[in-house]
Amino acid sequence: MKIYTGRGDEGQTDLRDMSRVSKSNPRIEAYGTVDEVNALVGAVRPTGHDDIDDVLRAVQNHLHIVQADFANPDPDEGDPRIDDGHVDELEGFVDEFDAELDPLEQFILPGGSEAGARLHQARAVCRRAERRAVAFAEAEPDAEVNGDALVYLNRLSDLLFTLARVVNKREGVREEQPTY
Repeated sequence: MKIYTGRGDEGQTDLRDMSRVSKSNPRIEAYGTVDEVNALVGAVRPTGHDDIDDVLRAVQNHLHIVQADFANPDPDEGDPRIDDGHVDELEGFVDEFDAELDPLEQFILPGGSEAGARLHQARAVCRRAERRAVAFAEAEPDAEVNGDALVYLNRLSDLLFTLARVVNKREGVREEQPTY
């Protein structure tokens, strides 16, 4: 397979059905930002914590499904789609890891250990991906935008935040609160 095709040289790209759209299309912005999240999650692995790495590996596979979902303007039965089972899985992870933490009583500054800081960065980009996905849904009201994928991104940012806190706690890094 050739890496370059030249098909995108004039600012257009293919969707899954081979229709062409501008690279600035809200759909492309949405799944491109999901790709950024996926790359950041990949950059944090390995964290040094096998249970967290296993979760992040699953998340990366889910994010590929989100991208395929958003790239498909006319999904058929059997096409890759995020569903409520994926969201339930994230919620289970959040609950499991949150049980390790002291209750959060105020805002914290993103940062900490290298892995913790990278997870906070992935969380921030995930929030942007969610905003881009909402903008895509608003820009194409007739398109079939998978609501479960929007919920998934919202829940994923919660998981990434929780994992950042867990990594920092496990590595003995104190959380810092902002001063006002």
